[in-house]
Amino acid sequence: MTPEAARAFLARLGAQAEDVEDIGFAALAFAVIDRPDADVAAARAHLDQLAAEAPALEAAPAEERAGALALLLAGRHGYAGDRATYDDPANANLLSVIERRRGLPVALGILWLHAARAAGFAAWGIDFPGHFLVGVGGGGRTVTVDPFDGGAVRTGEALAALLERVGGPWEGLGDPLQRRMTNRDVLLRLQNNLRLRRAAAGDLAGALVAAQDMLRLAPGAGPLWREAAVLAERLDRHRDALAAWERAAALTGEDEAVAALARLRLRLN
Repeated sequence: MTPEAARAFLARLGAQAEDVEDIGFAALAFAVIDRPDADVAAARAHLDQLAAEAPALEAAPAEERAGALALLLAGRHGYAGDRATYDDPANANLLSVIERRRGLPVALGILWLHAARAAGFAAWGIDFPGHFLVGVGGGGRTVTVDPFDGGAVRTGEALAALLERVGGPWEGLGDPLQRRMTNRDVLLRLQNNLRLRRAAAGDLAGALVAAQDMLRLAPGAGPLWREAAVLAERLDRHRDALAAWERAAALTGEDEAVAALARLRLRLN
């Protein structure tokens, strides 16, 4: 798969109303854009292997299903969070994560969701503040697991402590475990790690490219069009900024987007 083919694939997914089904392969498409010389076939074969080894626990309760997934991913294949070099961009690239068996919570979570789907388990990403988690269902119960910590089950006090560690408490958040994510949103959260890290490092051009690739998958994401517009303006790419502000204004109707659009139109006329 070339970067061009990957971007075309992401755009096809973005044109579909339904959610992304094969989250693992979609994450590989994002990954190959940054690593065009990587062995995508080997990574795809590994995803197929995880699917083939996924546990068959048709009527098992959630706790048993989560434990079996932990044995597969953390136990048999050695996946774990990268605590030593957490901010390394490789931790958000699924090709690199598969090679190193290390990654960010959301990158590891994608492998959990991939294996759970192959096993026929109900599983979903949880938009927990500052730390991605995975929910697993079964037998009328659900459990919350931390893919960064080998699939450790997180409950009440542990979740409260996690909130505090990432900058809580978060008043008004409600029950964070109810913040279920679509596969599309999980993929956007993965790529947003790259966008933010590039912007923080001063690589505004790279951050804009990341935002534009995210928009291929989610062309209706108004706030993301706003972020792309801001980056394009900072780079003096006024035509790109104008197009992005137009989309942001149409999708969000926000005063900021409407005002920025008017301002840019005056400048370019």
